Amino acid sequence: MRILIAGWFSFEKMGATAGDIIARDLVCGWLKETTIAYDIALAAPFEGGINWKKTDPKNYTDVVFVCGPFGNGWPVTEFVEHFSCCRLIGINLSMLQSPEEWNPFEILFERDSVLATRPDITFLATPPAIPVVGVILAHKQLEYGKNSLHEKANEAIRNLLLKKEAAVVMIDTALENNQGGLKTHNEVEALIARMDMVLTTRVHGTVLALKNGVPVIPIDPIAGGAKISLQVKTLNWPVLFKAASLDENKLSEAFNYCLTRTAKTKAMECAEVAIKEIEVLKENFLTQLLCLPEKKYAYGN
Repeated sequence: MRILIAGWFSFEKMGATAGDIIARDLVCGWLKETTIAYDIALAAPFEGGINWKKTDPKNYTDVVFVCGPFGNGWPVTEFVEHFSCCRLIGINLSMLQSPEEWNPFEILFERDSVLATRPDITFLATPPAIPVVGVILAHKQLEYGKNSLHEKANEAIRNLLLKKEAAVVMIDTALENNQGGLKTHNEVEALIARMDMVLTTRVHGTVLALKNGVPVIPIDPIAGGAKISLQVKTLNWPVLFKAASLDENKLSEAFNYCLTRTAKTKAMECAEVAIKEIEVLKENFLTQLLCLPEKKYAYGN
């Protein structure tokens, strides 16, 4: 007995979704609990697997089509005809026609049809332990002239994230023409606060992350270091990089560190210490403000 697993991920340019892949992997996991051998039919941009058009259908006893809408039209009809000698099984499908009118499956566990509805099978899939990483980049700051190394810092961030599995959220802290559609400062901070980690070349990317207990990898984009470096040292946060001397391995180590409970605890400690110091500053500010002598105004020509 050998099964071919197929779905919209088996056809080029047919819009396979994350849900399709999650459902596919779930069904494959079920098969691994048995002694049943299986292959997966894949098409670009997905790699690996096999091209179903080049298969000998006689090599399979069953073909399981997993997830998505399913109707009587191309390319479904071509697929069904190719595997006409196999038992066809459908699971987690939205049947576009009534199964009483058209049903190529010998076994059908539809997600929905005019005859039945079921919960989507992805409910049973284990949630992924993938970090959500906020990326907050500063624009090139012309006031620093040739000392501005923003492009180098941004490239290092891009290269790091290419090697890490993470859900990346680009966060724009500028409120005028915000690239993410954020309208207020509160919306910006609320989004930062929900990240597992932040990568940034902005001082307030650093500050607002730590303020909300979010570990951060700050990269100072100014040669020699500037306000980010000074702020990180003041806050006693242990992670700091300078664009002029970036090391890929150390960046990767910092990424891994920032996903630990230790880093989360340290971020909260940094925020607590900063808050206490600023409360003292507030008292001094108000004390000195209230002690200012009255201004004298001169009138006349």
